[in-house]
Amino acid sequence: MAPQRRALPRGPDSAGPGPGQGRGGRRHSSARKGRLQQDPRGKWLKAAILLLFLSAAAGGGLVVWSRLRTQDGIPEGGIPGDEVPEGGILADGVTEVLAHRSDTLQDKFVEVPCSEDYESHKRFAGCTPRKCGRGVTDAVITREEAERIRRIAERGLSLGGSDGGASILDLHSGALSLGKHFVNLYRYFGDKIQDIFTEEDFALYRDVRQRIQQRIAQVFGISSSAMYLTKPTFFSRMNSTGAKTTHDEYWHPHVDKVTYGSFDYTSLLYLSDYSKDFGGGRFVFMDADSNKTVEPRAGRVSFFTSGSENLHRVERVSWGTRFAITISFSCDPQHGIGDPGVPGHP
Repeated sequence: MAPQRRALPRGPDSAGPGPGQGRGGRRHSSARKGRLQQDPRGKWLKAAILLLFLSAAAGGGLVVWSRLRTQDGIPEGGIPGDEVPEGGILADGVTEVLAHRSDTLQDKFVEVPCSEDYESHKRFAGCTPRKCGRGVTDAVITREEAERIRRIAERGLSLGGSDGGASILDLHSGALSLGKHFVNLYRYFGDKIQDIFTEEDFALYRDVRQRIQQRIAQVFGISSSAMYLTKPTFFSRMNSTGAKTTHDEYWHPHVDKVTYGSFDYTSLLYLSDYSKDFGGGRFVFMDADSNKTVEPRAGRVSFFTSGSENLHRVERVSWGTRFAITISFSCDPQHGIGDPGVPGHP
């Protein structure tokens, strides 16, 4: 008997300060905090924080869920994102482009003061962020590798997909958007999965993850061995189809460390090109003085510390299809997960 499809509750919007902080990120931006707290969804978030597994969709981006269930690894939240006015510019902010699609960036890094978010969690020497910021590089993953990774996502998502504009595929837990719900694709499709994904697919996935992890460690001056892959890590597919459930609303502002307590470093690998494959869908860091955007480009990696210093959102996709994969890391070994592999194979 195929496993039942599961109805999932609405995921919260997370809120937090941007870099209008004082020395060492100890003082939050009261103006931004006050504005975000006016969002009625903030009440949902406060309740959600009490849960054990508060958690990026996109990653991430993207592209990402607000909570996880321990049973079957099925996600219980939608993909957080943002509400974007016409043109993708906030009424109280100015958009600055941190990375244009036409740029080929070896490495670009902007340091920002760390927030207080990390103080409420156990600290791990040599890993917990003391240097915070955001980076973009086109020199870690090639476009050809990104195209191969995207084909993995396309094959997996062809098995299901959301009725709305945002679909998720998590190779670790098996979570797959299907209609208005999520299913565990490993249980739902059984041995047929071995006809969809190959050992080579998972080997590429693992290699890409390791290279991204090493680059993050290098930029932030920590050891990559002190970082642990953590959940949720997933593919996202977004298009202009209207939201059918709250799980499709990927455009609300959020903070990964608030939403996912285990996150310390977040990365997004883009698998399609802004303005060529899709319109809208830019990644936006919401700072007190202006919004800093990253225009997706196949093979581009955007990475950042996961605290409130990097409050962010994703613009609504206006046309075409946007693919990305969110890969995140924790400093806490108890939150670490292994790389996925073909079911039934060592």
